[in-house]
Amino acid sequence: MTPSTSSGTAGGGRRPSRWAWLGRLWRLSTGRFGLLIVAIILLTALVAQFWTPFDPQKTDISQRWLPPGWPHVLGTDGTGRDILSLLMAGAGTAVWVAVGAGLIATVIGIALAALGALTARWVRESVAVFVDILIAFPVLLIAMMISAIWGGSLWVVVWSVGIGFGVNIARVTRPELRRVLHSDFVLAGRASGLTLWQNLVRHLMPNVAPVFIVQLSWGMAVAVLAEAGLSYLGFGAPVTEPSWGLLLAELQQYITVYPLSVLWPGLAITLTVLGLNLLGDALREATDPTLSRGRDPLAPPRAAIRHVPGVVG
Repeated sequence: MTPSTSSGTAGGGRRPSRWAWLGRLWRLSTGRFGLLIVAIILLTALVAQFWTPFDPQKTDISQRWLPPGWPHVLGTDGTGRDILSLLMAGAGTAVWVAVGAGLIATVIGIALAALGALTARWVRESVAVFVDILIAFPVLLIAMMISAIWGGSLWVVVWSVGIGFGVNIARVTRPELRRVLHSDFVLAGRASGLTLWQNLVRHLMPNVAPVFIVQLSWGMAVAVLAEAGLSYLGFGAPVTEPSWGLLLAELQQYITVYPLSVLWPGLAITLTVLGLNLLGDALREATDPTLSRGRDPLAPPRAAIRHVPGVVG
């Protein structure tokens, strides 16, 4: 009898598709909502690069504090700027900060986690102490200190949040890497001649991916909050850059007279952070076989799922 070539099946069962997690993600209500919100923000940011209803920075005192209507769908602010155009332009800033901080956090987190799990004992202990020291400082406090020294800018926000959450990712991912490192399939890979780097890419990272994804989504959400908060306090984006935090700071002093105007930037920040968090939770459930097993009727039996010993439940 010819042995089955499907490494992810038992007893000749059906091998799950590599992209089956997309179907599981869409079946989750949190996944659909998170995808919808994130897609709207990304599309808005993309469109705003080429078109907005009005020039976001153009002031017109004769049009100040107009209520929502046509042609100013969300009204105008105290200088006559169109609020919808400001929100669309601010979406580009939020996306840029979230993606930039996420990339920096990914590189730093994976590097520190790998050093803290796969190297000699003295290196692992040194990395653990270094991570514990950095984790004691809140991300926003680090960003404010750096902004006070180097001046407020989006680059300061991106690097501050990226470094801060890179350390968080490393702290959570390192013990999971250590646990998966002693699994049977990793030991088998080493016996078959796989290098440490090949084992990291093929076996270790896929098994800690659910935890990593959730941490990364939180980091991107905090990046959006950090940019808005620092800009609100005057430590973030300069006044020439469109920012939801800057807009909120400018409008909040008129909240008792024009309360509706403050609603829009606050709602944009809230929905973006909520969408990122829900999408991260849904991605973890969709990519973790131990969580998605009960929801997916096509998923193979638990004993047949590859890498089960290292998957975080």
